[in-house]
Amino acid sequence: MYSLTPGYRVPAVQRGLSPAETLLTKVNAGVGGAILMSAMITPPPVWTFGAVGTAAALLNMAPGPRSIARWAAVGYRHLREKTAPDATFARPGATATWALYPEHGTMQDPLRRAAFHDAFSRALAFAGGQARTAGIQVHLTHHATVGDYTDHTQTVSVHIPKGLVGQSARILETLEGEVAALGALAPHTPDPIPTVTDRGPGWAALDDGRYASTARIAAWPEENGGDLMPRLLLGQTADRSLGVLYRPLPAGQSRRSAKWQRAASQAFTIDQIKQDTHEIASSTAHGALVQGATLVDIDAYLTVWGDSPKAVTEARWQAALTADRHRILLDWLSGQQHRAHLMTTPHGASTRKGAIL
Repeated sequence: MYSLTPGYRVPAVQRGLSPAETLLTKVNAGVGGAILMSAMITPPPVWTFGAVGTAAALLNMAPGPRSIARWAAVGYRHLREKTAPDATFARPGATATWALYPEHGTMQDPLRRAAFHDAFSRALAFAGGQARTAGIQVHLTHHATVGDYTDHTQTVSVHIPKGLVGQSARILETLEGEVAALGALAPHTPDPIPTVTDRGPGWAALDDGRYASTARIAAWPEENGGDLMPRLLLGQTADRSLGVLYRPLPAGQSRRSAKWQRAASQAFTIDQIKQDTHEIASSTAHGALVQGATLVDIDAYLTVWGDSPKAVTEARWQAALTADRHRILLDWLSGQQHRAHLMTTPHGASTRKGAIL
């Protein structure tokens, strides 16, 4: 199980583009290619180059953690949506959730944690190979509730969209057996989705009296180490939740993505150091694919909780300090707090891709 930070993947699944942005990316590439080919025969009007350049800038220029197009989409959703639509987190299909209790100290011990992730990667490789197109989503959550002692709760959820495969129950039962090897497993019924009663600058108030602030984990060093939980959840003084959504790609799509990523990095990257970085990532991907692994699209989120706006703001500040200390990049998802906190609950398993930009 791994995720490639450098390079460009086709389609750009790792950047979490919405379906509309993915379509625009393909249209932009097609139109750009057509213009270049037609320019060899008849020079096109000058304005066509400007149109293609503008579209490319909107999709690729990033003033901060998002591209201009994603900032525009976030602003539009902020104006249009006041609550999280039910269809966003209740897509048709088969969903199963289990409570997972790994052996004590698994996440703290590097060797045992590596074995845990190796076993989990085999489950992801199986899930990715069960369909011709990507769609199966595996979602893990970790909750740390601080009281007289810190209570940790882990859940594993699997969502198979309707119509993706013929026998969803067979895949769910097989994945349940794979996950059961990771620790004690028990069926779990997620709590109902809480209602958002108020929104502020960077936080959302829920009907159960809690306040939440959620950030997307945009980057972290040594992704494959799998040590986000001890870094972000252990030794804290406030409640926190960590959610990671895995979308394993089928074998064929993984090979095509790796091929196009290497070709794009060689063709469009001028910086020699960056080219070498991409080459190392491509070599790692090549070796993993030869050994039977699949590419996995990963989205990670961190939620801090409080009993008042002041408390959640302070918890957010402490989380930012912890992230800076460990070189973790947090994007606090301005304009999407009313829905982003659900990504650190089991309901995030059935989220439509691109719902949280």
